[in-house]
Amino acid sequence: MARIQAIRGMNDVLPEQTPIWRYLEDTARCLFEQYGIEEIRMPIVEQTDLFKRSIGEVTDIVEKEMYTFEDRNGDSLTLRPEGTAGCVRAGEEHGLLFNQTRRLWYSGPMFRHERPQKGRYRQFHQIGVECFGFNGPDIDAELIIMTARLWKKLGLSDHVQLHINSIGSAEARAEYRRALVNYLGQYEDQLDEDSRRRLSTNPLRILDSKDAKTQEILQGAPLFNDFLDAESAQHFAGLRAFLDKAGLSYTVNPKLVRGLDYYGKTVFEWITDSLGAQGTVCAGGRYDGLVAQLGGKGTPGVGFAMGVERLVLMLETLNLTPASLQDRADFFIAALGEGAEAYAFEVAEQLRDLQQNVRVVMNCGGGSFKAQMKKADKSSAAFALLLGESEVSQREVTIKPLRTDQAQKTLALEEFIQRAPQMI
Repeated sequence: MARIQAIRGMNDVLPEQTPIWRYLEDTARCLFEQYGIEEIRMPIVEQTDLFKRSIGEVTDIVEKEMYTFEDRNGDSLTLRPEGTAGCVRAGEEHGLLFNQTRRLWYSGPMFRHERPQKGRYRQFHQIGVECFGFNGPDIDAELIIMTARLWKKLGLSDHVQLHINSIGSAEARAEYRRALVNYLGQYEDQLDEDSRRRLSTNPLRILDSKDAKTQEILQGAPLFNDFLDAESAQHFAGLRAFLDKAGLSYTVNPKLVRGLDYYGKTVFEWITDSLGAQGTVCAGGRYDGLVAQLGGKGTPGVGFAMGVERLVLMLETLNLTPASLQDRADFFIAALGEGAEAYAFEVAEQLRDLQQNVRVVMNCGGGSFKAQMKKADKSSAAFALLLGESEVSQREVTIKPLRTDQAQKTLALEEFIQRAPQMI
C-alpha cells in the first residue's frame, strides 16, 4: 500500500524546528504586550464572500489562489488566505470596533494555492497586528517603530530595509489608475503576460512586476505622488516626521503598492536580501474603508502581517538562533533492578515539583543499563540519574555528568533534591 505523504507546499514543523518557531512567537508576543495589544483568535475557515468583498474579486488571491469549497449545506467556504478580513469580521460581529479604539494581534496558518518555493508555501503562517479607531499617522508610526524594535530583539536590524509609500484616497487611486493604464497601453505588447492581464483588472500591481522589461517601461510611467490628494499627503508627511524623530531609516518607494484592494494612504514593507532574491518579510498599511465595506460603520484601520517561515529561515540562515533554544533535558533517569522503576517515578516527580522549567526524561520500556545509557546520551541531558537496587534501599541517587569530565557521585535523595536547582 502506498505511503500517504503531506500535501505539496504544506509542511510539517518537526521537533528540531519548533524551538525557533516558539522563540519568534514568544518574542513577538512579549513585545505586543508591551504596546498594549490584545490577542484575538479567528477561525481558519470563513465565508468566501468575506474575502471577495475585502481583498477584491480581480486580485490574484481571489482569482487563482484561494482554497474554496462547498460544504454539505451548499455554502461556499474558504480557507483564510490572510488575516485582516477575518479580524475585521470578528471585531464587527462582536462589537469591538465602532466608537472605540482597539489594538489586536493574531497568529496562525493561512492558505494560498501558489507554486511552492523557499519561504513561500501553500500553508504558511503569519503573525499580524490590526488597530482600529485611530485616524492619525501616529498609530502608523507606532506599528512601524514596533516592528523595528522586533528586528532589534531578533538581531535582524542590519538585514531588513523599510520601504514606505502613500497610495492616497480611492479617488486619487482611480485617477492615477487611468493615467497609468493610458501610459502602459502604448507598450501593451511589450509587457510580460501577468502585466498584460493586470492592465484591465489590477494595473497598480504592475508597478511591482519582477519582469525586467516591464520595469524598464515603468521608468517613464507617471508617478503616484503627482496624483496624491491633499489629506493623504498631509498624513504621509506626518508619518515621515514621526519616523524621522525616532531616527528610523526608510526609503520612500513610489512603486510600492499592496496586492489587496482594501489598502489606502500608508503602505509599508520590510524587505531583505538575506535569503537570496529580495523578499518581503513584513508588510501592511491603512485600510480605513474596510470595516464599512464589510457592513460595519466607518472605522479607520491599520495593520501589518509578517511571514513566520521567512523570518525563521532568516534566523537560521544568519545563525541568529540563541544557544538556549536547544531542547535539552536536564536529567535522564535510568532505573534497573527490583523497585527501581517505582523509585524513578518518585524521583522524577519530586524534581518536577521543584520548579516549572526543570526537564526530566525518564526511561520507559525497560532495557539493559547499557541500552538506557545510550538513550541518556541521545537525549542530550546534562546528567543521568542512576537508580539501582542499592539506591532504592538507601534512598539515594547516583548522578553521572554526561557533558563534562566530572566524576559521578551519590547523594541522599533529600540532599540531591535540595541541590538540583543549582545544577540546571
